[in-house]
Amino acid sequence: MKYFYQFSKYVVGLFVLVAFAIGPFGNPALAGELPGKGVKVQPVDQGLIEEQFQYEVLIAGLEELGYKVKPILHMAGEVVTSHLAVGRGDADFYAVHWDPLHLAFYQKSGGGTTMLKVGKLTPGSLQGYLIDKKTADKYKITNIEQLKDPKIAKIFDADGDGKADLTGCNPGWGCERVIEHQLTAYGLRDTVEHNQGTYIALIADTIARYKTGHPILYYTWTPFWVSGVLVPGKDVEWLSVPFTSLPGERKEVDTMMPDGRNTGFAVNTVRIIANKKFLDKNPAARRFFELAVIPINDVSAENSLIRDGEKSERDIKRHAQEWIAKNRAEFDSWIKEALKAAQ
Repeated sequence: MKYFYQFSKYVVGLFVLVAFAIGPFGNPALAGELPGKGVKVQPVDQGLIEEQFQYEVLIAGLEELGYKVKPILHMAGEVVTSHLAVGRGDADFYAVHWDPLHLAFYQKSGGGTTMLKVGKLTPGSLQGYLIDKKTADKYKITNIEQLKDPKIAKIFDADGDGKADLTGCNPGWGCERVIEHQLTAYGLRDTVEHNQGTYIALIADTIARYKTGHPILYYTWTPFWVSGVLVPGKDVEWLSVPFTSLPGERKEVDTMMPDGRNTGFAVNTVRIIANKKFLDKNPAARRFFELAVIPINDVSAENSLIRDGEKSERDIKRHAQEWIAKNRAEFDSWIKEALKAAQ
């Protein structure tokens, strides 16, 4: 009788464990079969090391949902090509779509038909023009329109041609279209030179000029490590623009900041764009993308680590894992909701 009781107790316990694992309706996800099992996911990016952190956080989440994530398809600085890859189905998602800056790329790549914007990965991203604080204070420069004056423009002349040298935006990023449009709209063509090329090299030269006491004029954005080196309000100042003026389809977008300044660029939200067929077939991935949020200050802090030398693939993966560990409760809530979406 003693052994029968022990055996009965064992059977009942085993039954409870099985029932708990399978759930009341026999749901495979609750039984341990993850929704991404057997599904391969292809991310695409433009090859900027400063954006890899966001991808690694997303990849970690997808892998916890059972997806097999392929190596990121790098597009060598081509934002347009990255969008096209998602639209054509050559890639499943692109994680750094700036909304509304990249609106034209989105629309021309099949936006709304072949791809969708999902979630709000990093809200509150700023862009604009800045100059060093010492020069701003000395000449009382607060608005980029003041550079129409050749004498003011010449202060920022780095190559001796008499024009202000503006460290600008890489061709193909989208921000260069705004800058080129505004140089005409604000009457700056004769006094300002838009220097383009490899932004990282150009901004490194700009920082070097600042450190040797020379006036500087540059375009940048947040989140990015530059504003941790040249701190707005301390080392540099944002310039206002005389009025809102944006190219093409974004001409009606408001660029006024809450504090009354007009930086010339709308506040952007960095979003994920994903292929529509992929989203339709993978509700768990879609829900995860909808919920994932990485605050702008966290991205900037990670970018600073990259600038300080922690820039290997292993380093960036570690940055992502450390961020997940620090935000584990929130991250787990995204996974939980994503699993529910798959049921």
